Amino acid sequence: MTVGGGVAPSVLETLELPAALERVAAHAAGPLGAARVTRRFPATDPDAIRAALAQVAELAALLLTDDAIRAEPVPDISAALDLLGVPGSALEGAALAQLGRALAAARVVAGDLARLAADAPRTGALRADPPPKQLEQRLAVSLDADGQVQDGASRALARARRAVREARARLVKQLDAMLAALDPTERAPDAAVTLREGRYVIPVRSSARARIGGIVHDESATRATVFLEPPEVIELGNALRAAEVEEQREVLQVLRDLTDLLRPHRDAIAAAWEMCIAFDDLCARARYAVEVNGFAPAIGTGPLAIRNGRHPLLGGEAVPFDLVLAPDEYTVLVSGPNTGGKTVLIKAVGLLAVMAQSGIIPPIGPQSTLPVFTGVFADIGDRQSIAASLSTFSAHVAVLRDILEVDGAGAGSLVLLDEIGSGTDPAEGGALATAVLQTLTRRRAVTLATTHLGALKQLAAETVGIVNASLQFDADTLTPTYRLLKGVPGRSYGLAIARRLGIAPEVLQIAERAVPGAERALDALLASVEARARELDAKEQELAARDAGVRGDAERLDTRGAELAARERDVQARAQTLEREAREQARAYLLEARKKVEAALGRARAAVDEATAREARRLVEKAIEDTDEGAGSDEAAGSKEQGAGWMSLEELKRARKGSTSPNLPQPPPTSTVPSLTAATEISLIGLRVAEAEPLLVKALDDAILGDLPYLRVVHGKGTGALRQLVHAVLSADPRVKRFGFAPANQGGSGVTLVEFRA
Repeated sequence: MTVGGGVAPSVLETLELPAALERVAAHAAGPLGAARVTRRFPATDPDAIRAALAQVAELAALLLTDDAIRAEPVPDISAALDLLGVPGSALEGAALAQLGRALAAARVVAGDLARLAADAPRTGALRADPPPKQLEQRLAVSLDADGQVQDGASRALARARRAVREARARLVKQLDAMLAALDPTERAPDAAVTLREGRYVIPVRSSARARIGGIVHDESATRATVFLEPPEVIELGNALRAAEVEEQREVLQVLRDLTDLLRPHRDAIAAAWEMCIAFDDLCARARYAVEVNGFAPAIGTGPLAIRNGRHPLLGGEAVPFDLVLAPDEYTVLVSGPNTGGKTVLIKAVGLLAVMAQSGIIPPIGPQSTLPVFTGVFADIGDRQSIAASLSTFSAHVAVLRDILEVDGAGAGSLVLLDEIGSGTDPAEGGALATAVLQTLTRRRAVTLATTHLGALKQLAAETVGIVNASLQFDADTLTPTYRLLKGVPGRSYGLAIARRLGIAPEVLQIAERAVPGAERALDALLASVEARARELDAKEQELAARDAGVRGDAERLDTRGAELAARERDVQARAQTLEREAREQARAYLLEARKKVEAALGRARAAVDEATAREARRLVEKAIEDTDEGAGSDEAAGSKEQGAGWMSLEELKRARKGSTSPNLPQPPPTSTVPSLTAATEISLIGLRVAEAEPLLVKALDDAILGDLPYLRVVHGKGTGALRQLVHAVLSADPRVKRFGFAPANQGGSGVTLVEFRA
């Protein structure tokens, strides 16, 4: 995207691409990333453009949910990298410190790219392996943030600096002693040991110079004070200078060692540095796409189709426009009044195209398509030049000449012409403009031209490939709305604007009479078309508002319905839970009571003497009382159960009260009348099919109402007719969970056990 296609720099300046790039670059983390953005230039390779836009769209999608993705700024280390390529060279401390910061940033960026690789593989492809971490650590130990070599860089340097400090301390101590020993009249006011020309000196009066002796290194402006190095400390000064030279030698050795350490990794350092800049450039473009709500357009897959396009430099003030060309449409002729936004429109189209070809997602909506323009030509603005003796019209004609050259605009080119045919006689200007537009249309160059000439407004109806367009203008307030209307030419509103600005009515009447009849008829027709369009727009907005209201009501109803359904499900779930718990409690109690009664009756049957019978009777009575207490607390516990050799609890009570015999009463003999002695069992033996069916159904209903877990149906073996009836009724009843024959010792195939759903 940084290699230019067929677009002249002057055209990019006209379209204001540099200003747009500056807005994108403002999102960069560092100056090098910003510079990379501002150097972008339209490319002409469709695959490269698609790949660049896809990479930006991929990262922009992640930024919508993870704004913490950040690039790392890096310093400019290009000079240091060049010097690393020179054998035997040594880098300065500041350059090495910059390399250290670049390596640290590269390690952070490499880690971020590795983390993003799964969700953004195109972004992850930027990753380069950073150099070994030991390089950063060595630089951090050896240098401070400003590039000054630290004592810990080497042992020899530490010893040399310790020697310097000791030599300086001895020298300063000696000078302080000498200064204190001087007579106050020989010392300068506020005298203290100081430094002149790299040597430590004491300030004394000029009159004491001869007595003290030594080397004068400086004197005051009044020459009343001289800065003297006494002879007693010259050797100490020389020793300090020697220690400082040794220190500088060790510092240089450290810098050489660090440079030699980095030199084998020069290529890896350069790749990591480039990774940081490329990622910063990509992040800036992705953040810009998020800011302007831009969508990556399809590239080179069809004719020009811009949906919800906005001028990149107008920000939130931009009015979106749609410009969709059919496959056989190449030229758009935009007409309308001044200050209506025609020039802004054609510049916006050109700027959106070159931004996309520069790898930047422009502020356009989804489902947009942009061709790849191999050449962009623009004639916008007043090109008058006094120095070149060019009038406005001559300057426009010179540009048109270049556009129409053999190697000029053609298929795959974008041509932007502002006020074509203006600056000369309208008839001749219109004729020239007609010829130019027809020629560009035949060459299949995508052309956007603005005009006020009425003759050109009829050109679209006469020439295949040319279509009219206009920017909507409010006829009542005479203010532009900047809405693009394709297929409809625009009125110039020249006389209407003049009337609004206060031109005398008699002058306007003369002007109106001077307008040709064909022009007046066309203007009237356009006025009626615009009025009809405004009516349709108003109706469309009204319908849209109604539709939005209906959708809102529907959404509210859906939400309310969902809430009610959720509450109903919750209530049903709670009811089912309570019902299930009650059934389980009742069933558990019945089973426990049954066990007690069965145990008591078993002991009673086995009784052989009066004492045992009395004990059995006592246990039966206790079980009956326990059962009565439980039955009173739960309706299900009141159900009676009886089979062969069993009797109900009530019958057992009555038998106990009416007989003192130790022998328990026996169940009544089986008869041909249906026996419903207990809710848990029904006998159908001896009945016809027609008689048995209603009794079976009632028994099922009673069992369900009694919340019994099962029912025992005695139908006998016989011919099997009753068994078939029972099974047919049970199969059709949804309340039955399952059924089957009883065990052999409980009746076998002559008895069917029915289990109900909980």
